[in-house]
Amino acid sequence: MANHVSALKRVRVTEKRTEINRMRKSRLRTAIKRVRKLIASKDANGAVAVLPSVFSIVDRSAKWGIIKKNTAARYKSRVSAHVKKLAA
Repeated sequence: MANHVSALKRVRVTEKRTEINRMRKSRLRTAIKRVRKLIASKDANGAVAVLPSVFSIVDRSAKWGIIKKNTAARYKSRVSAHVKKLAA
């Protein structure tokens, strides 16, 4: 265990940040699953309706460093392509 005050603080901060990152990553996965479920059930209107909120969560996750920017772009591109194909 750490003995220095600064090291003890780093442990506390790391635990707190880890929990926040875990929550944000879970929110991201849930959003992606939600839109994929709508795509799988062929619900074009529902998928189009949730797309902006999913994009927002993906963009914020990239900004926070939960995922890389290219990964966020890839998620958005693939999901929007599926929704566009479904809506056509």
